[in-house]
Amino acid sequence: MTTIPTPNPKISRRQAVTQAGVLVSAALAVNYQTAVGAESKPNSANTGGGFLFCLNTATIRGQKLGIVKEIEVTAKAGYQAIEPWVEAIETYQKAGGSLPDLKRRIADLGLTVESAIGFPQWIVDDDTKRAQGLERAKFEMELVAQIGGKRLAAPPSGATDLPRLDLTKAAERYRALLEAGDQLGVVPQLELWGFSKNLNRLGECVDVAIQTGHPKACVLADIYHLYKGGSEATSLRLLSRHAIHVLHMNDYPADPDREKIDDSYRVFPGDGVAPVTAILRALHDNGGQTVLSLELFHRKYWEMDALEITQAGLAKMKSAVAKALNQ
Repeated sequence: MTTIPTPNPKISRRQAVTQAGVLVSAALAVNYQTAVGAESKPNSANTGGGFLFCLNTATIRGQKLGIVKEIEVTAKAGYQAIEPWVEAIETYQKAGGSLPDLKRRIADLGLTVESAIGFPQWIVDDDTKRAQGLERAKFEMELVAQIGGKRLAAPPSGATDLPRLDLTKAAERYRALLEAGDQLGVVPQLELWGFSKNLNRLGECVDVAIQTGHPKACVLADIYHLYKGGSEATSLRLLSRHAIHVLHMNDYPADPDREKIDDSYRVFPGDGVAPVTAILRALHDNGGQTVLSLELFHRKYWEMDALEITQAGLAKMKSAVAKALNQ
């Protein structure tokens, strides 16, 4: 596999990638129609082995389509679900868009909203900022609920640097967030961020979730973030089917190493060196249904046709699932 050169600035999912162009091997960037075959029929026979195929719209964020077009592309590519960014929902609403209409559009296209991405600072130590963050989280969950959404990502936004969080206090704060979600019918998922100084390991996130004592506490995992934070993929087999509802699907190259790699290096599942098969096998063996949500931030993908990228990503996820289930 061709190595992708290191971009200059470091990015995270919270920021748009602005690096100079990134070179990608021809195997990564061309011949998508060969990879996916004939154009997929929306939402037909996409489930396999307890997995549901979803698109996190970060994957086509660079195309700046707006949420309506993102929904259309997701359905046309053949996904069963979408994971939009709250920012896009809010932009649509502020421009005069109707959330009930958006909900109907999503349902009419055969999609569900399995999760959504937001960054409220609900977990920080500062009392004032945390109170504001909790209110923001309630606002975001209400937006998500209005379009039929089930879950909201709850990363350690605002607490990614030192000092270290007290995990008992973090659990109290997560429980408060969960209780707010109960009132709105949306489940906040404690999200692991591998680059963060806090909640960067699977064990920490599971600890916090367990300490809440809340029946809906769960962890939002990510193949890239498991690696970045130093968590072993085999650890997933210790968790029940209730612990992880959604997995952010991606892969990463062997170079650069763990210390230098960032979000911009994420590639399609199966195109890197991540233990994708072991991860999917562990989740399958845990039982239940896991939402596999393709989340990429590769600038090269953002420069390409959104439908081709989403179709190729779905084909790669299906191939990864088939490989895992046949071993």
